Amino acid sequence: MYGNKIVGIAGYSGSGKTTLIEKLIPVLKRDGLRVAVIKHDAHDFDMDKEGKDTFRFTEAGADVVMISSESKSAVLSADKTGLDEMADDAVWRGADIVLVEGYKHADIPKLFLLTERTGYSIPEGITECIGVVTDKKREQFFCPDISKIFNINDAEEIAKWIESGEWLNEKDLKDQEDEDKEDIVKEKEPELTHFDGEGNARMVDVSDKDISVRTAKAAARVMVNRDTFELIREGRIKKGDVLTVAQIAGIMGAKRTPDLIPMCHPIITEGTDVRLMLNEEECCIDVEAEVKCTGRTGVEMEAICACSVSAMTVYDMCKSVQRDIEITGIRLVSKTGGVHGDYSSMTLP
Repeated sequence: MYGNKIVGIAGYSGSGKTTLIEKLIPVLKRDGLRVAVIKHDAHDFDMDKEGKDTFRFTEAGADVVMISSESKSAVLSADKTGLDEMADDAVWRGADIVLVEGYKHADIPKLFLLTERTGYSIPEGITECIGVVTDKKREQFFCPDISKIFNINDAEEIAKWIESGEWLNEKDLKDQEDEDKEDIVKEKEPELTHFDGEGNARMVDVSDKDISVRTAKAAARVMVNRDTFELIREGRIKKGDVLTVAQIAGIMGAKRTPDLIPMCHPIITEGTDVRLMLNEEECCIDVEAEVKCTGRTGVEMEAICACSVSAMTVYDMCKSVQRDIEITGIRLVSKTGGVHGDYSSMTLP
């Protein structure tokens, strides 16, 4: 397998993944390494030009087209090839290092790019993140789950670190820490506070809790096809401005949370911020909601409800042009305040 040779370069669209790889390649090559690059394209692509023989063969229906010259060769296949297969092939061809652009949800060690343009939060569900590459100064950047922080302009240092294999040991230590945390969680007995000793439903009494500032951030994703995405971006959905209407709906959803969730305390929220962002790379709308209050109980449900209602509103406004829209990834990203302490799912300040 290729486990000790493959490193992902992941990040949001426009974060500079391609530029960083362009800078890493000559440094690695200068040190005598053979470098392979695998790129994930969210859209269809075409390597051969119209009118060329390879294009004509592909158009005629050939499943595999191969071309060779004195200096190089290429293979065009009509079948989708998985990352594992491509990486194994690259190693078989003698690659010492395989750099993978994209594939941010693949289970491979990866560096994640965070810049001012894209924001400084690693999205939910990213695994095996061995380091962060950012345009922030190191002393201004904090992430308790990641120890290695690189400046985006320091390709030399990044390349040397990749060559050293130091990240392999850090990955093993991180895996052991995760296992230890899972063991601790398993030892704790579950407590169902919404039921009394006789099994009857109840609203939890929070009168003895301290009043404190509490915040919660949640997220969701609405997957659409390319045509629907363009209609939303260009404001051509017949029902109106999808993002603005869904934003307002999300704020209203947060306010109505205790009417929808049984035993949820009515809370006076002091601030609700709902944002909808067009994600070109994933062809989706990313929804984020932040809620704040000063009280005796948290606002996690308000934040999650805001995201859910906002996402459902996107579906409602677009269902006339696409029925198979998918709402996914509804989750709590972070919370602060309360006796149980803060929670963060790899979010950064």
